[in-house]
Amino acid sequence: MKSLAMRQAELETRKAVLWGRMGGIKDELAAHRETDWDDLATEREGDEVLERLGIDAQTELRAISAALGRVADGSYGTCLRCGKKIGEARLGLLPYTPFCKDDAA
Repeated sequence: MKSLAMRQAELETRKAVLWGRMGGIKDELAAHRETDWDDLATEREGDEVLERLGIDAQTELRAISAALGRVADGSYGTCLRCGKKIGEARLGLLPYTPFCKDDAA
């Protein structure tokens, strides 16, 4: 079983990785300036993928920030719906989850 400090460190590390990824996505989106129509169309398709990745990263960052808030207030690892402990296996897969497996569905 991982300690609360270890879970917090995992969340902070993941947060840093996501911020780095979002910076890379921003740079990549800003770098595209093709003038050829075919190349521009291909770039736009790629931009849509990058934008989706950025949105997913933002969503995960919000969940991580909320989890870090729960660490700070002492409620981390407790289901927000039923108040039961969230299983270690679930926290291992989704360390930012606010719900136990029964209430996540």
